[in-house]
Amino acid sequence: MENPLFKNLPKIGIRPAIDGRLGGVRESLESQTMNLARSVANLIAENVRYPSGQPVECVIAEACIGGGAEAAACADKFARENVGVSLTVTPCWCYGSETMDMDPTIPKAVWGFNGTERPGAVYLAAVLAGHAQKGLPAFGIYGRDVQDAGDKTIPGDVREKILRFCRAGLATAVMRGKSYLAMGGTSMGIAGSIVNPDFFESYLGMRVESVDMSEFARRIERGIFDKAEFEKAVAWVKAHCKEGRDYNSPQTTRPRAQLDREWEISVKMALIARDLMIGNPTLQKMGRGEEALGHHAIASGFQGQRQWTDHLPNGDFMEAILNTSFDWNGRRAPFIVATENDSLNGACMLFGWLLTNTAQVFADVRTYWSPVAVRRVAGHKLNGAAAGGFLHLINSGPAALDGSGEQSVHGKPAMKPFWEITEAEVKKCLAATTWNPSITEYFPGGGWSSRFRTRGGMPATICRLNLVKGLGPALQIAEGETIGLPEKVHKILDERTNPTWPTTWFAPRVTGDGAFRDVYTVMNNWGANHCSMSCGHVGADLISLASMLRIPVYMHNVPEENIFRPSAWNAFGTADREGADFRACANFGPLYGPTG
Repeated sequence: MENPLFKNLPKIGIRPAIDGRLGGVRESLESQTMNLARSVANLIAENVRYPSGQPVECVIAEACIGGGAEAAACADKFARENVGVSLTVTPCWCYGSETMDMDPTIPKAVWGFNGTERPGAVYLAAVLAGHAQKGLPAFGIYGRDVQDAGDKTIPGDVREKILRFCRAGLATAVMRGKSYLAMGGTSMGIAGSIVNPDFFESYLGMRVESVDMSEFARRIERGIFDKAEFEKAVAWVKAHCKEGRDYNSPQTTRPRAQLDREWEISVKMALIARDLMIGNPTLQKMGRGEEALGHHAIASGFQGQRQWTDHLPNGDFMEAILNTSFDWNGRRAPFIVATENDSLNGACMLFGWLLTNTAQVFADVRTYWSPVAVRRVAGHKLNGAAAGGFLHLINSGPAALDGSGEQSVHGKPAMKPFWEITEAEVKKCLAATTWNPSITEYFPGGGWSSRFRTRGGMPATICRLNLVKGLGPALQIAEGETIGLPEKVHKILDERTNPTWPTTWFAPRVTGDGAFRDVYTVMNNWGANHCSMSCGHVGADLISLASMLRIPVYMHNVPEENIFRPSAWNAFGTADREGADFRACANFGPLYGPTG
């Protein structure tokens, strides 16, 4: 089934700006300027993809922009072509405030070619000053080394900034106009599942929609799902989802007939949650036109505990399989579904997915294991990346099966975009996962919980978005890597808590300073009980995205040379980058307008 959210995706607009003086100046620059735009468009198309897997489409202005009339013509074309990101390029001086992009809600950047023949860098400085003065923050891109006028290559440092800006800008544009679907309400008093429409509307340009969990019961009881797909899914589950040990006591073990019924309900829940998010044309054929539409949701959350799970099977299979990059229909883009309707963690998962096109791991930040504690409990001395201890990321609702780390890049564990995952890797992820009867005391209504252990050695980034009264949203980021432990040590530590959930041992990269003084301090400064984990070190991309949305970052371990924010941020302080970020975000306010 085609995902309707992948239709008419936003494009990246390239604006070639030029010195508008005719009579010799402009004519001498036309070819060079337009070629610069084309080379940037090719770079982007070759390196940035939509979540659907298709190369990103770029739109170049019909003509070089030398003044207000051509800027307006470019804006009209961009509006017709659904451009959501704006990148201006030039090798020369141009009239700044006459040629700049004036759309306040589209992320924008300017590349001023560093060449001595013409003052592209002078235009860059002038137009960035204009952007700052008008309250339209723009990213400035200026190469470190001088190039010759005829040089058609894009230097590595320029290339890195262009692609980082485009990934973050595209994430911003793709979110806009979509929905977060709350399936249920607040779970067990968790603050993140108190869904805040003001945040989603003002910062992400999204709406919040809500359905009661009784909608699942209604659709299950009345058969409002694709029956043929249900039979296909059940057959796939029986063939590929291995059942694991039942950790329940003899008094709380559930009979086989009940477990089989729980499987059927769990599969139906997965189908229904997907249909609630994006709709399903099959339902239209069944005379269910309203249900066929869905809620245009790019992310969602399921409350589950406790009102649903005290009576009916939990949402663990639903959450795990939807967040995974494959199912009974084959490989496909993951659906973002937050456990316990933690919408703020759902937003983090959404950020990570749109920046990397890979599945995200939803997890509790459960425990800091110090070297002393590991030695005492398991008799094991930690070394390597784990020498300072590590965090136990274990999910109170299952994570994407991609999180097992059974996919690989250059021989190292990874999570990959669905179009790069091989059939062999799908089988490895499934083989590494068992499905255990849920612990009855936790889930009186039953259900199946996935269990795997993430392979060690995978570079990873965890992040968390928190809402603070009087401040608004703030993001924290920690880059590091997953840790492999000897089997005996893993078993001892893992079974001290619920053994039916996925486990990731994660060691953040420490700096010896501030919140990253050591691993304990990272844990001690984490702002909530959940995090979202991405494969790879993507903290710099998250920082760029946050600055576009005007969300300050209050804790990260990203090297300063990799941080890329709008040039106006420099005016709020260059000695204290973190403080400047807070001041700039407060000054410019949410991308889509004030909250409340």
